[in-house]
Amino acid sequence: MKVMALDLGDAWVGTALTDALRFFSKPYKTVAAADLETFLQDVLRQEKVSIVVVGYPKTMQGHESDQTRLVVTTKEKLETMFPEQTWVLWDERLSSKQARMLKNPKNKEEKLQQHSIAAAIILESYLPYLANL
Repeated sequence: MKVMALDLGDAWVGTALTDALRFFSKPYKTVAAADLETFLQDVLRQEKVSIVVVGYPKTMQGHESDQTRLVVTTKEKLETMFPEQTWVLWDERLSSKQARMLKNPKNKEEKLQQHSIAAAIILESYLPYLANL
């Protein structure tokens, strides 16, 4: 079963998926935050996702912010809606910055792709942890 990562934003959510063996992560889709629940209803089943890793946006000092609390609330809501999956908060500090460094967007479509690239970076950092469980 696959692992999915979510990079939750106010307007957009980046998503990434592993391969079936959980060796690699790749950017999947960027969806409007308002459409996330509908998107997950379809994708979690179709892609056979067993774990959803949610980027946890702590401050650089390791503290919580308003955005951190919003992400936790959203994760708890999704966890209730989709109890078949295991939901995990995972530190996402600097993932968006890394995504911008990997690909400097030239248009709106590429800018939207950065959200999914950030999700893939989050997922890539989670996979070694998962392999050692």
